Amino acid sequence: MTSLPPFHLAIPVHNLKEAKHFYGELLNCSEGRSSERWIDYNFFGHQLVVHLDTSNIKKSLNLVDGESVPIPHFGLVLDWNDWELMREKFKNSKIEFIIKPYIRFKDQIGEQATMFFLDPSGNALEFKAFKNINQLFTH
Repeated sequence: MTSLPPFHLAIPVHNLKEAKHFYGELLNCSEGRSSERWIDYNFFGHQLVVHLDTSNIKKSLNLVDGESVPIPHFGLVLDWNDWELMREKFKNSKIEFIIKPYIRFKDQIGEQATMFFLDPSGNALEFKAFKNINQLFTH
């Protein structure tokens, strides 16, 4: 794969202190600029901004490989070994998975390891790894 430009994503959070612990400490993202209502993070080379928002946003689900996948969600495609290390870190932190780590599309094109969990404000994150990264966009 070629080098990709960093993406920018802004998400709502209901508590900046909880977001700071989750993204800064649990996910180990370094903090950039901030104010009383938002914080920039280096999300694995991408710009993630958490904005204080006290509204109640409705979430949806979509069935994928027999699992109810939350919409919207965001995350990373990791190297397989890095995914396994992240899975162990999250298990040891007693994070509550909404979709526990498992292998999706086993022995098929696009076989991938995946796991889903929520940040403290209910934003859904997916961390995944492809058995063969060249199948990321294969159908």
